[in-house]
Amino acid sequence: MVEQETARILIAGTGPAGLIAALAFADAGFPVQLVGPEASAPDGRTTALMMPALKVLERLGVLQDIKSQAAPLKVMRIVDATGRLIRSPVVTFRASEIGEDQFGLNLPNSVLGPALAGKVAHHGIEWRRSMVKTWQLGPDEAVAVLADGSEVSASLAVAADGRLSPAREAAGVSTTARSYPQAALVLNFGHSREHAFTSTEFHTETGPFTQVPLPGNRSSLVWVVKPDTAEELAALDDAALSQRVERQMQSMLGRVTVEPGRQIYPLSTVTPLRFARQRVALVGEAAHVFPPIGAQGLNLGIRDIDDLVGIASENRSDPGAPEVLAIYDFKRRPDILARSSAVNLLNMSLLSDLLPAQMARGAGLGVLGGFAPLRAFFMREGLRPGSGFAALAGGLRKPARQQ
Repeated sequence: MVEQETARILIAGTGPAGLIAALAFADAGFPVQLVGPEASAPDGRTTALMMPALKVLERLGVLQDIKSQAAPLKVMRIVDATGRLIRSPVVTFRASEIGEDQFGLNLPNSVLGPALAGKVAHHGIEWRRSMVKTWQLGPDEAVAVLADGSEVSASLAVAADGRLSPAREAAGVSTTARSYPQAALVLNFGHSREHAFTSTEFHTETGPFTQVPLPGNRSSLVWVVKPDTAEELAALDDAALSQRVERQMQSMLGRVTVEPGRQIYPLSTVTPLRFARQRVALVGEAAHVFPPIGAQGLNLGIRDIDDLVGIASENRSDPGAPEVLAIYDFKRRPDILARSSAVNLLNMSLLSDLLPAQMARGAGLGVLGGFAPLRAFFMREGLRPGSGFAALAGGLRKPARQQ
């Protein structure tokens, strides 16, 4: 039996998705070339990674280095703070309800990024720290011409190069995009009361106000408001902004003290019409961009990577072949479209002044909060797509006294 040759993989993009993709392909035995400069700008954001994503990081040898600087997420709560006529009750999700100790971990990006970069550096992965100037995508290989004049070629190019993705554009993949009249103010803050490893997402008329625990009496915040409001809030002094944050979260965590470092990110949605084409496979924000609701972003990106590596491993000699990319597109499409559609729909329902939209959102959250099997279904689906259906069916078959 002739041993199958393993083709080279080119990863474009050196954010978390690109670094994880490089590690995952190398771990699967592929020769990997990573292209892009190291991150230089400080990133004060945090990323909530759910258990399946954490298991991927554990398999890649990254989790052990970072989990001491992360906070577990054991309870997730949705509070309707819109003040509208139709309001939904508080919905609380507890990991213990589905037999889990925690949903995941909240990690500072300033910890996650360097840990991934360090692991790449010690893994023997060739890292070309230069931008891609142009792409040449042929029938047999993808070639990246770099800004330093050199070229890198591979059977498969993995586009982990962000929401504007030059690799996606070079592959001729069209997108549907929309800008929202919203911006996210991101910061970290200290508080006088313990968070009890609980994340609370307050739904407001301008979008979610989401507090996520960090180690100690600290939390991260993503506050979605109108763009001009985000600028006004960011311009406040520490004392004034601390008071605004404390008031917005109804003093739930006691006295608030915001920490240095505030960032503003405009909100938009981008959905490609295809997720692979012309020897290019899209992962991370090159494959999906949507508002920061429900901790879906990088978790979805890691599922992209995990599926792509699995498919490529079954087609090692030519993982970028059209029929292989068609399998990847087919496998990722339901998950990506379902997650992005749900998040965009919920975000639009918050912005809508139409009574039917408010009633639908309130009724949906009300049923979710009051019906344990359905709540468990959504929690399991949030962690592992497809795992909630069998569990929901089993829960519905139980006698009422056992539920």
